[in-house]
Amino acid sequence: MRNLAFAWLLTSILLVMAKSSTANDELAKLSSNPSNWAMQAGNFANHRYSELNQINKGNVRKLKVAWMMSTGVLRGHEGSPIVIGDTMYVHTAFPNKVFAVDIATQKIKWKFEPKQDNSVIAQMCCDTVNRGLAYADNKVILQQADSTLVALNSDNGKIVWSIKNGDPKLGAVNTNAPHIFGNKVVTGISGGEWGVRGYISAYNLSDGKLAWRGYSVGSDADMLVDPSTTTTWADGKVTPVGKDSSLKTWKADQWKTGGGTTWGWYSWDPETNLLYYGTGNPSTWNPSQRPGDNRWSMSIWARDLNSGKVKWVYQMTPFDEWDYDGINEMILADIPHKGKVRKALVHFDRNGFGYTLDRVTGELLVAEKFDPAVNWATHVDMKSGRPQVVAKYSTAKGGPDVNTKGICPAALGSKDQQPAAFHPKTKLFYVPTNHVCMNYEPFKVDYVAGQPYVGATLSMFPAPNSHGGMGNFIAWDAGTGKIVWSKPEKFSVWSGALATAGDLIFYGTLEGYLKAVDLQGNELFKFKTPSGIIGNVFTYMHGSKQYVGVFSGIGGWAGIGMAAGLDKDTDGLGAVGGYRELQNYTELGGSLTVFTLE
Repeated sequence: MRNLAFAWLLTSILLVMAKSSTANDELAKLSSNPSNWAMQAGNFANHRYSELNQINKGNVRKLKVAWMMSTGVLRGHEGSPIVIGDTMYVHTAFPNKVFAVDIATQKIKWKFEPKQDNSVIAQMCCDTVNRGLAYADNKVILQQADSTLVALNSDNGKIVWSIKNGDPKLGAVNTNAPHIFGNKVVTGISGGEWGVRGYISAYNLSDGKLAWRGYSVGSDADMLVDPSTTTTWADGKVTPVGKDSSLKTWKADQWKTGGGTTWGWYSWDPETNLLYYGTGNPSTWNPSQRPGDNRWSMSIWARDLNSGKVKWVYQMTPFDEWDYDGINEMILADIPHKGKVRKALVHFDRNGFGYTLDRVTGELLVAEKFDPAVNWATHVDMKSGRPQVVAKYSTAKGGPDVNTKGICPAALGSKDQQPAAFHPKTKLFYVPTNHVCMNYEPFKVDYVAGQPYVGATLSMFPAPNSHGGMGNFIAWDAGTGKIVWSKPEKFSVWSGALATAGDLIFYGTLEGYLKAVDLQGNELFKFKTPSGIIGNVFTYMHGSKQYVGVFSGIGGWAGIGMAAGLDKDTDGLGAVGGYRELQNYTELGGSLTVFTLE
């Protein structure tokens, strides 16, 4: 009997391992075929690069609109569709509709529209955006705004499983795209401006059961941190974080409403099985109310995918005084640094510094400004890893009810969630950036569950003494920490970039233009879509033709006021200042435009 039990257990384990391998192998195979756009980032490493080269720098001027689709939703459209074979899966902002579209005919195969309580809209900080879908194992994964995570049968749109990831009544909502790594569905949580304590969750792809959850702040056990083996960068070396590394940096129990939410992008290295992501701002925006480094908000994390245990963590902005969320994408690439090829992680943070770390060990290699307007810190001390704050721009030093002026960047950051792309030919990173500064006035605020917990007002404006615009599109050398070239833009570049083997880089603008530049930054093509672009450019091959597509539909933080018909927000999150002119670019939101060569 014991032998039978052992045989049954061994068979079960092997089946689970086989299922994991199958799901992972399937997705890896799909993403390696450039005819598909099988993941939001193109691959596990967040490269946003395609091997397709039919559209190239010699013929890109001949691009024409192949077809268009209205989503029927007029708010901000971030992320991109995914393409598997002859089917495109399209998502929308709230109410988070999903369409399966036949690429050949553009006919809708099926539609899924979740039933969500409209009250969730009031719990969403910065527009009702959704950053996209994931696919594997014949399932389309949708992360709804109300925190419900849903697996849909990719053939018919029927629900396979559904789970609740957070409580929207407390402000725990979702805007991020789920990601599938191995046999796990990884998703985060939003709500730092509601005092939500951040976490990242991994669910089993097969049945939706929670595999593990790791918190951003709190006890070692809750964060899945081992004080003796989890490391950070300090004193010029990788060193253990030690016991209670988070709790010691908060006053009393403020960590319980401490923020550190996880609404950005995630990446995975199959070789080391490490999952990488960033955590957001601590709550509140009034730093005087939460003295200490507020670990581990504003940090880069490396976790084991299977167990969730933390291998290393690095805090970029200790004791955040400016709302410089650290959730932007982690790009994994092998790049040269000081004469050696390093297994690197590259991250462009809201705080204006571009970071390069060894993705295996967490060693800090580079930390340099990727926008010359950045003034809140002079530099990052490479031994301690800490930014050297300029007292003039410290909102904590000024204190509550004092308006600290001229801080660069604004809380929008030198780059928000809009993802960069990596080109393996040049080994450069192509980065959509903001060129915006702010005035920032903190004030005392009390935590009330389910209510905004902000504690600051701010106004934003173009970086002074500059080109007069509010954005740049740049090429960045992550091995040296230097800008290779920079292309000014009138508004923040809030669109995700795409690099291709055709020696092209695509991105969109808030005025609504899809643009293509060559690897030296020379503009070769632009086309005006129906609305401002905050979506991410993607590409695929169908039949004998390559296509390039992008969502238009203005919104996100940069365009929320215009999308809502306002000239400033209503939650104390800051006037949009110079962005009011974007009211000219809000027509006909919620469209997908697909291009091909004529």
